[in-house]
Amino acid sequence: MKIAILNGSPRKENTAAMVDAFKAGAEEAGNEVCVLHVGRMKINGCLGCEYCHGKGEGQCVQKDDMGQVIDAYKWADMVVFASPIYYSAMTAQMHAAIQRMYCIGKPAATKAILLLSTASGQTDAAEAYFKQLTGFMGMENCGVCKVVGEENKKEEKMAEIKAWAATIK
Repeated sequence: MKIAILNGSPRKENTAAMVDAFKAGAEEAGNEVCVLHVGRMKINGCLGCEYCHGKGEGQCVQKDDMGQVIDAYKWADMVVFASPIYYSAMTAQMHAAIQRMYCIGKPAATKAILLLSTASGQTDAAEAYFKQLTGFMGMENCGVCKVVGEENKKEEKMAEIKAWAATIK
């Protein structure tokens, strides 16, 4: 299986630990994995200009890093959305990467996973959004993994994520 992991964190740690553990487990199971650090990429919000559905023929008028994400959306069988929780939601960077998918309509992926890193444990809104997104996209919701507080620094939790990812085929 081809798995694209979108890391929506603008920081280099915390969520990255989850992504690294998931990637290691998924590769151990024989999956091909690419990681895109969308939280540190230049991805603007959708302009709603409809260029992509007219003259653009599926290409966005904006020339930023989103082209790499679109390529991953078209390539992957599974998309893993990994994000810290800021004010009850995934990051703005992650939302931009999701909303800009508009130019292609839906990803090729038929499965999705959500990895969340939070200090407070408040993930209800992000999980509801993910459930709605996967339903709208016709993707199988393959689960949610949450790391709360200092768990992202604990080897046991990272081993748990790696073991879960190793079951994906």
